[in-house]
Amino acid sequence: MFDVVLIIAAVGYVMARRVAGEAAQAKRMLVLPAVLVALGFSDVSKAGHSPAALAFLIGTAVVSIAFGALRGLSTRLSEKDGIAYVHYTGVTIALWVANLAAKFGLNAVFKTVNPHAAASSGNSLLLTLGAGMFLEGAVTLYRAMHTSSKVIWAKGKDGQPHTTSPYLDDLQNRWADH
Repeated sequence: MFDVVLIIAAVGYVMARRVAGEAAQAKRMLVLPAVLVALGFSDVSKAGHSPAALAFLIGTAVVSIAFGALRGLSTRLSEKDGIAYVHYTGVTIALWVANLAAKFGLNAVFKTVNPHAAASSGNSLLLTLGAGMFLEGAVTLYRAMHTSSKVIWAKGKDGQPHTTSPYLDDLQNRWADH
């Protein structure tokens, strides 16, 4: 239960920052979700896996990935001081709510239909939401990199310059030319 509260708080934090507008930071949009996926794999790898539990895990991951892609498409991009900024829209928030409702709803149905398999499936919340967040970030970054605004690796702290990535810069330069 603590995991659920922590994850909902983290999603709320991300929502609040992105509704206000946040620099498109590749590190925050890709590495953080990848860490959630790795932690999620760790959680589910400890559990036994029946065919039903594995099918449920794959199914809920696909649902979260689809919601993530849709969220990435629903964000609004803007520019501030030459840097790409990401803003959540009402649609993005509605997609987050629908994603969480689907995940918790499918978990409840699975526990009702097959309690033994549900118990053996472990906690897949970190894995599935992390996968969705990763795809959201990838789609959003892809869109941002096709603009004239700069995508940064990480925002500078305490007045320091933003960190950039030569790989992302090169990729963005190639994509912006097309």
